[in-house]
Amino acid sequence: MEIQAIVSLDRTECAVQCNSKKRILEIISDIAAKNNPDIDQATVLASLLARERMGSTGIGNGIALPHGRLPGLEHVIAIIVTSNPAIDFDALDDQPVDIFFALLVPEEKTEGHLQTLATVAGKLSDKETVKAIRRASTSDDIITALS
Repeated sequence: MEIQAIVSLDRTECAVQCNSKKRILEIISDIAAKNNPDIDQATVLASLLARERMGSTGIGNGIALPHGRLPGLEHVIAIIVTSNPAIDFDALDDQPVDIFFALLVPEEKTEGHLQTLATVAGKLSDKETVKAIRRASTSDDIITALS
């Protein structure tokens, strides 16, 4: 799976100002619903919050991979947000997070979901990619960094 297949400019935002884990998940949910009429913001938020209750999706190095399963979704959707400043997200390394690569996946696609997470995590383990995302001042810059 190529990351370019799941990202888009209308689901990418730079330097969002917020100060809490819940608020960034609300912003991600809003972006998902705004650009996808079949997606309900409250359903997305509930799914992301339920996953976070199981354990933080903050993987370290200032990166989080919030994700949730949605009934009725036909394909994987990514929402990418950077925050300024970085926020406390209960990450594994206890460092604040400023890169959020959220994934919404069809409820029944368990195997594909794990492969997608692995692909994204692999891409975000590249230090140059992460530096480019942090330098980004536009959504275009973020998409380019992931290419």
